[in-house]
Amino acid sequence: MHVDYYFTPVSPWTHLGHARFAQLLQQHGATVGVRPVDYGRIFPVSGGLPLPKRAPQRQAYRLVELRRFADHLGVPLNVQPKHFPVDAGTASRLIIATAQTQGNAAALDLAGRCGRAVWEQERDLAAADTLQALLAEAGLPATLMETAATPAAAEAFDGFTQQAIDAGVFGAPSYVIDGEIFWGQDRLDFVARRLAGG
Repeated sequence: MHVDYYFTPVSPWTHLGHARFAQLLQQHGATVGVRPVDYGRIFPVSGGLPLPKRAPQRQAYRLVELRRFADHLGVPLNVQPKHFPVDAGTASRLIIATAQTQGNAAALDLAGRCGRAVWEQERDLAAADTLQALLAEAGLPATLMETAATPAAAEAFDGFTQQAIDAGVFGAPSYVIDGEIFWGQDRLDFVARRLAGG
C-alpha cells in the first residue's frame, strides 16, 4: 500500500508521530510519498489559523496536550523551543531535493532529523549551517543545499501544497491512503489498521 505523507518539519505533532509512522511503513511494507507542504497556504483555505493568531485558551491547551503526548509516547520534546516558530521553507525544499535525488527513505530520515533538531536539540531549522550539519549527520551530499535552491524544488513544494489542498488536507501531519485522510499523530492506530487491510 502507499501513503502520501503531508507535513511540515517544524510541527511538534509531526515530530511526535514521525518515528512511529516510519516503523509502520516498514512493518507493513508500505511505500511513502514524502510531501512537505506550506501550511501558510493551506490554513487560509481550510479555516485554520497560524499559532500566534489562535485564542489564548487554544494556545495554552496545545502546550498541555504536547506535554501529555510527549510523556505518554516517551518522545523527548521541548514544548517551547528556542527556535520556533521558524520558516520551514528551505528545510522543506531540502527534504524534497533529497527525495528527488536520494529516494524517499533518505528524505523520510532527513525529515525526522529536522523534527528532532527543532523539538529536542534547540537548533535553528531556518539556518543554512544547521541544514548543512543535518545533511552531514545523515551522510547525505552537501550539494543537496544547491539542489534545494533550484526552481524544480520550489515547484515541487508548491505542487505538493496544491495536492494537499485538493486532497482536503488541513493539518499536520496528515496521512492519505487511497484518498482517505488520517489527520494527526494520534490517528496512527487507524493508519496501522488500514495498512493491515482493516
